[in-house]
Amino acid sequence: MVSDQLTTAPAGTARPRRGPTARTGPRRRRSSLAVPYLLLVLPVGLVCLAMGYPLVRQFVMSFQEFGLAQQFGQPPEWVGLQNYTDVLSDPYFWVVTARSIAFCAACAAITMGIGIGFALLLQKLSTGPRVALQVALVLAWAMPPVSALTSYIWLTEPRYGVVNWFLTSIGLEGFAGFSWLADNQWTFFGVAATTVIWTSVPLVTLMTYAALTQLDTEVLEASELDGAGGFARLRHVTLPMIRPVVLLVAMLEIIWDLKVFTQINVLQGVAGNNDATNLLGTYVYQTGIGGGEYGTASALATVMLLIVLLMTWRYMRTLMKQGDI
Repeated sequence: MVSDQLTTAPAGTARPRRGPTARTGPRRRRSSLAVPYLLLVLPVGLVCLAMGYPLVRQFVMSFQEFGLAQQFGQPPEWVGLQNYTDVLSDPYFWVVTARSIAFCAACAAITMGIGIGFALLLQKLSTGPRVALQVALVLAWAMPPVSALTSYIWLTEPRYGVVNWFLTSIGLEGFAGFSWLADNQWTFFGVAATTVIWTSVPLVTLMTYAALTQLDTEVLEASELDGAGGFARLRHVTLPMIRPVVLLVAMLEIIWDLKVFTQINVLQGVAGNNDATNLLGTYVYQTGIGGGEYGTASALATVMLLIVLLMTWRYMRTLMKQGDI
C-alpha cells in the first residue's frame, strides 16, 4: 500500500513539498506592506507639486532683484543677501514681527483654553445638549471667513452697530459713534482676535473631545477612588493622557495664527490703518503684490517661515519623542 509506504518511510528521506499557499505567503506579506507606501505616493506627490515649486521659487527670488520690470520680461539680477539685509535692518519689520508673535500667542492661548473647556463640557453634557453644541460648533467652523467678518463689521459699525448701541444704552456715552476698527489699534486687534478665535475654537474642541472619548475610564475611576478631586484629575490624569493631541492642536494653532491674513486684510479694508495694524501675512502681501517688490517679499516670506519653524520646533520635537509623528 502506498499509504503504508509513506507511513513507514524514514523521516529524513521524505522531501517536503511547499504548496501554493506557502510559496505565496511571503509575497502577499510584502504586497501588504507595500500598500501603505503606494497609497502615500499620490498625496505626497500632489503636495510636492503644489507646494514644492512655489517654495523653491520663493527661495530663489529672495536672492534676486525682482520687481515690476522683471514681470514684463527683464531678467532678474542676483543680489545675494541684499534682500535679507534690507528686511532685517528695517525697524518696521521688527515692529510687525513682535506684533504678530504677540497676536499669535494671545489668540492661540485663548483658543486652546476655550476649546479644551468646551471639550470638557461636552464630556459632561447629556446627549441632546451635547449634539446641539456640536452642531453649533460645526456651523461656526463651516461658516466662510468673509461671512463671519461681515457680521462682526456690522456688529461694530460706529453708528448702527449693536455693540455701540448696547454700551451707550448702559451709560457708556463715550462709545457713541466710536469706530472699533479705525479709532484705536487695540480695539482693531480685539475684533480681529475675536474673528480668528471664533473660527478656530470648533476644531480644537472637537479634536480634544475625540481624544477624551478614548480615555481609559478605569484609570479615571481609580484616581477618583484615590481621593483626587476634579481639578486634580484634570491636571494629573486627563491632560497628561491627551497631551499628544493637545500639543498637535496647539502647534497647528500657532501656525495658523501666525500667518493669519484674511481676517486682518478684510478688516484693514474697512479701517484703512494698514501701517498700524499690519501683521506678517498682510505685510508680505502688501510688499509683494501691493508694492511690486517681489524679491523683498520673498525674503520676508522666507524669514516668516523660519519664525514659524522656530516657534513650533519644540512642539514637533516633543511629538516626535513620543512617537506620535
